[in-house]
Amino acid sequence: MTLKRLFAFLAPLLLATALTPARADDYTNTIQVFKKATESKPFFANAYGYAVFPTIGKGGVGIGGAHGKGRVYEKGAYVGDTSMTQITVGAQLGGQAFSQIVFFEDKRAFDEFTTGEFEFGAQATAVAITAAAGAQAGTGGTSASKNVGTDKAAVAGGYQKGMAVFTVAKGGLMYEATVGGQKFNYKKK
Repeated sequence: MTLKRLFAFLAPLLLATALTPARADDYTNTIQVFKKATESKPFFANAYGYAVFPTIGKGGVGIGGAHGKGRVYEKGAYVGDTSMTQITVGAQLGGQAFSQIVFFEDKRAFDEFTTGEFEFGAQATAVAITAAAGAQAGTGGTSASKNVGTDKAAVAGGYQKGMAVFTVAKGGLMYEATVGGQKFNYKKK
């Protein structure tokens, strides 16, 4: 199967997956995956809050995009909804689905994210937790990690400007070397 045919098959499927409303179980299951990751687990005990996205769909041929819906938690309590949109330009081909969590180190970082519209710059990175060894592009930068599956994932990372981002690949195949940031919208519950 050629890459064009693969993309033609995967892109609509991934987009539909990202646009499908997430159920409460999707959030619980996604949070559990990140709680099982060896080094992301401590973030739950120490973070002021977090935003979780069960599924973000991403696809592109030269110009690409990603979109997903999530929930924001403050001190463990669900306080609002968020959405993420990303437009990317550069060498890219394919489609991918992934889960993402953004931890807020303190109230200042939480308030910055929940102002209504927040955007990560192209230099922001995410730590990838996937089922196979390799490197994963984050939100414009790259981050390499040892990947051993979602149940016993080992990750390395820390806060950058009060936020830490982790991703788990769910499926798809995408080649990319892109420039672009993730933009978030927030709506209080």
